[in-house]
Amino acid sequence: MNSRHLVYVNVIRRHKRSREKEMKSLSTAIAATALALAAPALAQDLPAAGEQATADRDLLFSDEFNGEELDRAKWGVIGADFWVNDEQQVYVDSKATIAILDDMSGADGGVLMLRPVFKPGIDPNKNRLADFLSGRVESKDKFDFTYGRAEARIRMPDAVGVWPAFWLLGNGKWPDTGEIDIMEYVGEKDWTGVALHGPGYSGETPLVNKFFFPEGVDVTQWHNYAVEWTENQIDFIVDGHVTYRVTRPMVEHYGKWRFDTPKYLILNFALGGAYPVKTNGIKEPYTGVPQATVDQIKTGNVAMLVDWVRVYAPEGMSKE
Repeated sequence: MNSRHLVYVNVIRRHKRSREKEMKSLSTAIAATALALAAPALAQDLPAAGEQATADRDLLFSDEFNGEELDRAKWGVIGADFWVNDEQQVYVDSKATIAILDDMSGADGGVLMLRPVFKPGIDPNKNRLADFLSGRVESKDKFDFTYGRAEARIRMPDAVGVWPAFWLLGNGKWPDTGEIDIMEYVGEKDWTGVALHGPGYSGETPLVNKFFFPEGVDVTQWHNYAVEWTENQIDFIVDGHVTYRVTRPMVEHYGKWRFDTPKYLILNFALGGAYPVKTNGIKEPYTGVPQATVDQIKTGNVAMLVDWVRVYAPEGMSKE
């Protein structure tokens, strides 16, 4: 074991000891997750990016997740009735799957934690019978916007077949009012995906792209994921760098441009289903989810952490 690794291990041990007393007030499951996730995934996290791009712009919406629990004035919670894409979880409104945690390494204040929990036999949907619980929050009927920049600082787990995402959805029937996937992750930690969905380009959409991190960087570090959305163009951005651009003519090659109506925010932790299985080919023990990930989930240490979410008005446009 080299000296750098010894320092890293000692830092983790000291941090866990200092947090032990505080965490006793939380539930056993949340406490275990907080202690495990408090340690940085790598020795260094990347600095926040994109501040220059938003310095002179009106802030339309923000949640820094610094309260004791989820702000229900900003977010609604999806329940068990929702099911798409052959996903392997049932969404529930529970502190086991949706919680605000403090003192996470690299975060500025509190963080939103969304995580799956292994709980076979309690899914009320007899057609689904999912063995996992998880969390999904969205700003529908509370906040939406047309054009601007939506951004979130997020850290993901290293677990094959998970499917956490940060995205925007229109208020009408899908896909007629459009979907903007700012960040999707299916458990290959060196890349994240983006996509647009609309009439004529939904599901197996041609408007999709993968961003591969440089060597030594991956999703287990903190990253800023953003979309810059204008009347005729959508830029996808990671840590201040444009990774993919879609223009109105590109979309209209396949169908109508549906990115001129309000969209609301979604953060969710799906598990398995259509996208993961098409990536990894795993069918057992669950669609898209290997046994190794099931075992990780049982420890309580698989989670999506969100430091903050912010939405800015378009450049040069005041909210007044």
